[in-house]
Amino acid sequence: MSVMSFSSSVSKMVVGLGSGGMGRGRLRRRMAVQAKIREIFMPALSSTMTEGKIVSWIKSEGDVLSKGESVVVVESDKADMDVETFYDGILAAIVVPQGETALVGAPIGLLAESEAEVAEAKAKAAASSGGGSSSPPPPAPAAPEPFVAPAAPKAAPAPASVVVAVADGPKKIVATPYAKKLAKQHKVDVNTLVGTGPFGRITPEDVEAAAGIAPKKSAASASVRTSVPQAAPSAAPKVAALLPPLPGATIVPFTTMQSAVSKNMVESLSVPTFRVGYPVATDALDKLYEKVKPKGVTMTALLAKAAAMALAQHPVVNASCKDGKSFTYNSSINIAVAVAISGGLITPVLQDADKLDLYLLSQKWKELVEKARSKQLQPHEYNSGTFTLSNLGMFGVDRFDAILPPGQGAIMAVGASKPSVVTGADGFFSVQSKMLVNVTADHRIIYGADLAAFLQTFSKIVENPDSLTL
Repeated sequence: MSVMSFSSSVSKMVVGLGSGGMGRGRLRRRMAVQAKIREIFMPALSSTMTEGKIVSWIKSEGDVLSKGESVVVVESDKADMDVETFYDGILAAIVVPQGETALVGAPIGLLAESEAEVAEAKAKAAASSGGGSSSPPPPAPAAPEPFVAPAAPKAAPAPASVVVAVADGPKKIVATPYAKKLAKQHKVDVNTLVGTGPFGRITPEDVEAAAGIAPKKSAASASVRTSVPQAAPSAAPKVAALLPPLPGATIVPFTTMQSAVSKNMVESLSVPTFRVGYPVATDALDKLYEKVKPKGVTMTALLAKAAAMALAQHPVVNASCKDGKSFTYNSSINIAVAVAISGGLITPVLQDADKLDLYLLSQKWKELVEKARSKQLQPHEYNSGTFTLSNLGMFGVDRFDAILPPGQGAIMAVGASKPSVVTGADGFFSVQSKMLVNVTADHRIIYGADLAAFLQTFSKIVENPDSLTL
């Protein structure tokens, strides 16, 4: 398992500068390092990850760490990964304990250079945890009153305790990645800002305030606070929508993976899609499967290979539109296949599926499924798909529609193969095994004729599957 890590220095230094420039030979720069405390940040383990959950701390407070040593296991939206430290030192404080979440870029632990800085690091950790900036408050206490729960983030007083930490923090400017992006977008000089985050870190809210943008969260919470006490008529729909749970009901918060799936599904609603169904005869494919099954070939690999070969002839179905203004013809055909795992859904990717032979493709698929179920997939193994295949045929489902994943042009839903009575050209009846294939596509770049032609090609490949083994 490859390891990802993310750590940054927040050294506190006293710098003495002599008059005159460097190289003039008058006075030399002298730097005295009084204390050195480094933050271990929540890493971005995927392009869609916004927060991570601490699965477990491999090391405990007070343990001596070496550069490259695994410190903590983090659950992203798709997998569990070890986070390493970039520096030698002592794990002085754990800021985000096991089981809690933190935003990407937020400090989850503090690393002291020596025993002398451990006490100071613990004090800083206590100050930051008092502000409640690392992870959101647990929603369980607010469950009996769901209407008030959105207004519960009374962690707004956080800046008061954080300001003290800022005065004691470093002189260098430290900003979260998203804050830097906002600053560049709104042309705000981060060097002129005073951060309100932990240890003086500049947050996106600081940049928005400097750019004159009203904070969205505060506005939302303000509207909730004003609407609830006044019991205005507009609050009635919210009350009806957020009815209290039934007696004996259990509220279960989303896991990190379920939150990611929920976010992607909601995002997909903004894409105009259409669906086309096509019956495909599978007698020849079933015979081929019986022949290659003892060699380790799965039906999923056969369908993925057939889809990849059809996509090679219809590249527009393998294209993607991400900004609504242009679309991209992808140079690779990467088939993502939906897999149900404990606690969610993930789509391991068979990269260059059109170029791999059937047996190598099957071997690769087995490896991906094992890694997916043990939550050990690397980001490129689940976020590089250009076309998705979802197969519920093994459960006896004859047909279903699939939701288009964000960033892709189409997804194929495959139902079970079942005997069907058909009429031949000579008027005689016969029985054939057929499966119904439904494809959901992005109508901004793929049109009905494109999808119909693709499905005809796919059907021909499945009905004459000899080319799959070449």
